[in-house]
Amino acid sequence: MDYKQQVADALAPALPELSMADILSKIEQPKTSKQGDLAFPTFTLAKIMHKAPQMIAGDVVEKIDQSNFEKVVAMGPYVNFFFKKAAFSADILNQVLTDGANFGDAKIGAQGQVPIDMSSPNIAKPISMGHLRSTVIGNSLANILTKIDYKPVKINHLGDWGTQFGKLITAYKMWGSEEEVKADPINNLLKYYVRFHKEDVDHPEMDDVARDWFKKLENGDEEATHLWEWFRSESLKAFKKIYQRLDIDFDSFKGEAFYNDKMQEVVDILESKDLLHESQGAEVVDLSKYDLNPALIKKSDGATLYITRDLAAAIYRKRTYDFVQSLYVVGNEQTNHFKQLKAVLTEMGFDWADQIHHIPFGLITQGGKKLSTRSGRVILLDKVLDDAVDLAHQQIEAKNPDLQNKDAVADAVGIGAVVFHDLKNERMNNFDFNLEEVVRFEGETGPYVQYAHARAESILRKAGSPELATDGQQLSDPAAWDTLKLLSEFPATVVRASDEYEPSVIAKYAIHLAKAFNKYYGNTKILVEDDELNARLALVKSVSIVLKEALRLLGVKAPDEM
Repeated sequence: MDYKQQVADALAPALPELSMADILSKIEQPKTSKQGDLAFPTFTLAKIMHKAPQMIAGDVVEKIDQSNFEKVVAMGPYVNFFFKKAAFSADILNQVLTDGANFGDAKIGAQGQVPIDMSSPNIAKPISMGHLRSTVIGNSLANILTKIDYKPVKINHLGDWGTQFGKLITAYKMWGSEEEVKADPINNLLKYYVRFHKEDVDHPEMDDVARDWFKKLENGDEEATHLWEWFRSESLKAFKKIYQRLDIDFDSFKGEAFYNDKMQEVVDILESKDLLHESQGAEVVDLSKYDLNPALIKKSDGATLYITRDLAAAIYRKRTYDFVQSLYVVGNEQTNHFKQLKAVLTEMGFDWADQIHHIPFGLITQGGKKLSTRSGRVILLDKVLDDAVDLAHQQIEAKNPDLQNKDAVADAVGIGAVVFHDLKNERMNNFDFNLEEVVRFEGETGPYVQYAHARAESILRKAGSPELATDGQQLSDPAAWDTLKLLSEFPATVVRASDEYEPSVIAKYAIHLAKAFNKYYGNTKILVEDDELNARLALVKSVSIVLKEALRLLGVKAPDEM
């Protein structure tokens, strides 16, 4: 049942001045259930009707057929609708129990393909907390888009090319050894890279050597190519271990190097359309009509740039996937780059540039400072996950020492806590990372939501895990009302998260549902043998289903016991 539509249908005869679309757009949710379940504000009608909004609300209530509602009342300038609780509860519990984990699915995407450029660490550098946001936001968006019938393509556009490889090869030749790299590839390669940046301050000639090595690599020099391939394969092995811990996989690891032979076509198209102009020896595309700086396509020495490669990648992805959207989950500091990318593609005559969306996000900081590989101030993601799992272990030992599968549960809770904490923050917000706060079982945390799900499963086990009828589960208990209403909002929440490319919408919803359920559990004896026992168990089962699915969309596991 679409209750918003039911309210709009009731209002329409009383408001001939407004279209159905206008009425639907104005219906809102009151702050508390005491003010009703849906409300219609009358402020905008005051000018049309030349009456005070309070008077209009009173007049509208008089004209409404209230037979489908418990009551309809005027509260100041609002017309407030109260649903019939028994019918509403039977309807929503039937939907959740019938659909199970598919509750909230929608046929919006029509199987349209959506490449998602995400994670994208640099070869020979460890995956740090700085990579977490792109990785988990991208993965969650892929889950959300799949739920509404898109086909996401998760692309890990590895940073596997560029002048940093000249620096790395130089550093390896100066201070490295094969034994060290084989023993601990990522950390030792990082050590060489950081040392290079410290020492080249006093020895700028090292930069010339690095440039020479990168030129050798570009020209296919055997030794340079061998080192590059070795650094890449060792790095990828280490990366995949971390992705496995996060339970995240990718459809493609095509990185920057893949597009080396595809950039000339970009330059050719730009030249054929007379879009390249010389500026201080370099070649640029003028983007002044977009109010943007010129896009630098070729440096004065003929070298192509990052945007040239991204243009080649965008064209390749359109040809390969014929995407309906193409998402780039990349930090906020790259906003201007993606504006330029879309503008140049538009100038090239590609109308699908409008389907490209930059999904920016804020920073994770430590002590208010940005994390940086070059300065050596880096928090390794693997270490954070280890520490989070240890903290989860400690809390499980304190709360439930006899728990089966303690290691697996601690893993799900610790890693889930880190992922959830990232995703509950709105994308664009910066946040300071404090592990002790993240892994708490109380407060607005991942473990709190997981614990609410485990509690629901525990209640069902105590009840003997009964087979529950999907229909006729009517609940009259007012204490269940907030939980029931939140369950009904899940499908719309999924769509909103997709529309806004904002996983925090799902995370915040999960927190609200967990809170409402815990309050209900605290006020109601669920396992009392009476006429509504099965309806209460149907509510508990529905909460378990929806919390587990909300967590899954975020990339977080939901253990049945904690």
